Parts: sequence; structure tokens; C-alpha cells
Amino acid sequence: MSWLNELLWGEGIGHSILLLSFVIALGIQLGKIKVFGVSLGITLILFVGIVMGQLGFSINHGVLHFFKEFGLILFVYSVGMQVGPGFFSSFKKGGITLNMLACGIVFLGVALTVILHFITGVKMTTMVGILSGAVTNTPGLGAAQQAFNDMDGMNDPTIALGYAVAYPLGVIGIILAIILIRYLFRVNFATENERLKNQEEAANTARPISLIVRNPAVNDKTVAELFQLIDRDFVISRVWHSDRNIEIANAATRLHEGDKIFVITTEQDREAVKIFFGEEFDMDRSEWIKMDSQLINRRILITKPELNGKHLGDLKLRSTYGINITRVNRAGVDLVANPHLTLQVGDRVNVVGTAEGVANVEKVLGNSMKRLNEPNLITIFVGIFLGIVVGSIPLTFPGIPQPVKLGLAGGPLIVAILISRFGYKYKLITYTTMSANLMLREMGIAMFLACVGIGAGEGFVDTIVNNGGFAWIGYGFIITFVPLIIIGCIARYFYKINYFTLMGLIAGSTTDHMGRRTRQSYAGPDATCQIAGAPGIPAGGSHARPFH
Repeated sequence: MSWLNELLWGEGIGHSILLLSFVIALGIQLGKIKVFGVSLGITLILFVGIVMGQLGFSINHGVLHFFKEFGLILFVYSVGMQVGPGFFSSFKKGGITLNMLACGIVFLGVALTVILHFITGVKMTTMVGILSGAVTNTPGLGAAQQAFNDMDGMNDPTIALGYAVAYPLGVIGIILAIILIRYLFRVNFATENERLKNQEEAANTARPISLIVRNPAVNDKTVAELFQLIDRDFVISRVWHSDRNIEIANAATRLHEGDKIFVITTEQDREAVKIFFGEEFDMDRSEWIKMDSQLINRRILITKPELNGKHLGDLKLRSTYGINITRVNRAGVDLVANPHLTLQVGDRVNVVGTAEGVANVEKVLGNSMKRLNEPNLITIFVGIFLGIVVGSIPLTFPGIPQPVKLGLAGGPLIVAILISRFGYKYKLITYTTMSANLMLREMGIAMFLACVGIGAGEGFVDTIVNNGGFAWIGYGFIITFVPLIIIGCIARYFYKINYFTLMGLIAGSTTDHMGRRTRQSYAGPDATCQIAGAPGIPAGGSHARPFH
């Protein structure tokens, strides 16, 4: 039975993977259990790991360190790839205000941590762990551990212990803050939902509008000439001439007074475009389709890698196939299909034309879900490689004796955001299916939590009972609750932020998936929240309702 003893208590690779698999599987299963409607999810992996460590199970230090760091890299990189496309645009339309409020929550938490350190005498490394647990910030825990290791060449187990003891009440404190703000401001869910839907509709990038040409300056001008007269973002999809003939608009199409046109434009340009052409009239998109039975409308998926990074106008689809592309849907948001729009693999283009023309365009663009389901591993590993390089660069700041590094958490996160946003310019295909991204993210965080738990397990009970662990729990709750209530009240009273958006703000600033689920249970899965780059919570953006 020596093989069994080696498998259970040894230090080989088989033992390490066996123990990690057991901790992760049991932790995920226990995390599904709800107490008073709240479950801790995959965070239970951490506590199962602590129990196993307390029972004497361990993993070779080198192997444990590898799995922990590699899991953290996979987690933060997949989060960066998901939030990257909407990271910079989320700063628009109130995004800066939301991010400043989120920063306020973070800075208040840090300030309270420093204050409690001086008042209580608890060493700073432990307080940093408590802070990470209080705001349920797993990447923060990884960054703190690596920073301490870089400075002293050793690990401080109290960082992970502080995180573990503060985490459960941190989750509860976040949910309590959300509930308390609701009652303080007497929030009505129906009213908030209606306001949210109105904001969501106004935020959609592409907007359809039906117009009658009344401006004499437009008379007998071609569509190409009109773009020289008005510097606005719009696309003329179809023209219904006064002789009852309907056609797909192209650069040579001439407009005359009395013609009716179907235009796609942006919300900010809508009024100017309407004034330029004449007047708006009520005609639904479906009615335009019925006007000519020869025209069909279809959304086609861009799946050919060679199209990644090309401008829409370079494809010359309108002049070659007699079709019109009115919108490009990217990450749930409709964009106006102007000739200078850069295409990316995974975009869905809205094509209007004859069945033959649309079929030809489909061949050009790809429209193959099978091709999209194939993982782009080159981009993933190139990004991880660059992220580790960036995270390892020492940065020197005046007054700080030790060089500062972004580390294995910050480097891959920043590189992933940049690659997912600008990778197409370097012919990198950054599209990844949601399921593939989620798989990488969940595997990464599961490995990290399991390793942290096993490493911190030895001495955990002794820390709680004899070394002030119960007080750490209280410190963590203060760090969680006080900043959320202060900033939450400021956001609601002074900035009039929608309650559901405020819930997302709280969940994002504390990287708390439990808070986000609480928000969705109130608002529904389509409720919006815009927070840029909150690790663990994807940047929201509005869920654009598709129209054809």
C-alpha cells in the first residue's frame, strides 16, 4: 500500500494534482449551498483548502507556488480580455463619475486599513490581507503576496489568513450595504427599472430614423455628395422615391424632394441629420422591408481572419454586390457602419439586399460559427508572455526605496485589456467565445484559491482562537461597510445614480460577484452598469436591443 500512502501524503505531481482536484471539486459543490439566500460560490474552495491544510495535507512548495501564480495569471488575463473591448468606452456617458466613485470606495478602504493598523497595532501585512478579504479582492491578495515576496524574499502566511477570516463577513457587509441604501432612500424597483430602460435605449450607439426629404439643398444630390455637405455619422439604407420605387441606397443614388429615406445614425447626430434632410415620419423598419419583397435583411458574422483590422469601406461590398450594410454589432452594441469603421472577427454586420447579393456577402465575410469556436491560442499565450514581461519591469518612484512592479496580477491584466482593444491593429484575433473565456477564468481562480487555502491552512485555527482572529473579522467588516455606505449615499443623493447602477458600482468596486447577483435578482439580468476595468466584474455597458 506504499503507492496509496505516496499518493495521499507524498510530494509528487500525482499527489499535488489529486489534492488540488479534491479541494476544488468539494469547494465548488459546497459553494452551491445557500444560507439565508446567500451562497459563497467558488470562494468555498479557499475554506476547503484551509481545512485540508489544517488536517496536515500539503503540496510541495515549488509546485504549490506554480499552480497559484499560473491560476492567478489565467484569471486576470481572461478578465482583461473580457472587459477590454468596452474598457475605454465605459468612461463615456457618466463612466468617469462611476469610476471616480468606485475609486472613492477603494481609497476609503485603504485609509481605514492604515488607520486601524496604527490604532490596533496589527502589522501591515496582516491588515493588507484583511483589506483584500473585506473587499473580496482575490487579485489584490495575489498582488500583495507577490509584492511582499519581492521585498523580503519570503511569504507571510498572515496575508492569506487575514483574507480568509475577513472574506465571509465582507460578502455579507456588501449585501447589507446594498439593502440599507435601498431603505434609506426608499427605492421603488419599478420606477428604477423604468428609468434604467430609458437610459439604456438612449445609450444605444446606432439609431434608426425614417425621414422625408424637404431640404431644397438636398434635391438632386447623390448620396456621396451629401456626405460632403454634412459632417455627421449616418448611413442611408433605403430610398423610397416619389414614383413608389424603392431601392437600396448607394453612393450614386440621387435624392429628390419628397423621397422617403431610412437612415441609421447615432443618438447625438440624430437631430442634426433630421434637420438636414427635412422631417421625420413614423414608419417602422418592418414596413420598409415589406415595401419590396425582393429585399431581405440578415445579420452576418465576420469569421475570416484576414478581415480582422480592415476598414469596412475597403471591402467595397456595396458597389460589388449591390447591398447595404447599415450597422455592425460588436459586444452587444450596434455601431453605425461608416466606411472608416474597423472590422474585427466576431462582429455581426446587418446586411440589406437581394437574396443573391446577401449570399455573396456571406461568402466574403465567412459567417461560420465553427470557425469562431476554434480557440485562438496564439493570442492568449502571446498576451500572457507580454503580461509577465510588463509585470516584471521594476518601476522606481521618488520616496519609495524599493522598485515597484505590476506583478503577475497587474501585468497580464493591463496587457489583456490593451490586446483585446487594439490587437486587431497588429492582426491579432482577440475574439474568444464567452464559454471559453469563462472556462479559463474559473479554472484560474479555482487553482489560485485552492493553493492559497492549502498554504494557509496550517495554523489557521490557532490564529483565530489565540492570535486575534476574531478581531480581524471585525476590522474587515468596518473596512467593508463604512466606505460603501458613505460613497453609496453620496452617489444616490448628489449624483442621482440609478439604484441598480449603484448596486453594480458597489459590486464592481469590491470585485464581488455575490453583490452583482443580488443586483440581478432585483433588476433582472438585463440591468445595466458601467464600471470600467473592475477585476472580477466585467465592465458593463448597456445591453443594446437589436433592431433590423
